[in-house]
Amino acid sequence: MENQPTENPTGLATAGFILGIIGMLAWCVPLFGLPITIVGLVLSAKGIKSSRRGIAIAGLILNIVGLVFTLINAAVGAYMGATGQLWWQKRQ
Repeated sequence: MENQPTENPTGLATAGFILGIIGMLAWCVPLFGLPITIVGLVLSAKGIKSSRRGIAIAGLILNIVGLVFTLINAAVGAYMGATGQLWWQKRQ
């Protein structure tokens, strides 16, 4: 048999948790927050089966909260842009 690389779900759980922490800051800029939280969600979900299940669940929760904040921020920004309320759109 060939040596196939084995998946490390412990590393996935940790990576998902770290991306969850980063996503809690990145939601301020939806362009960064969206991909970070989606990747973090996937990694945390795959890391649930590891020995670090608690870290994976914490990462999952952080990423879900970050994704919700990102989507709300994007929606508010889109609304403000469509109605001309952004600071660079206002006339003096």
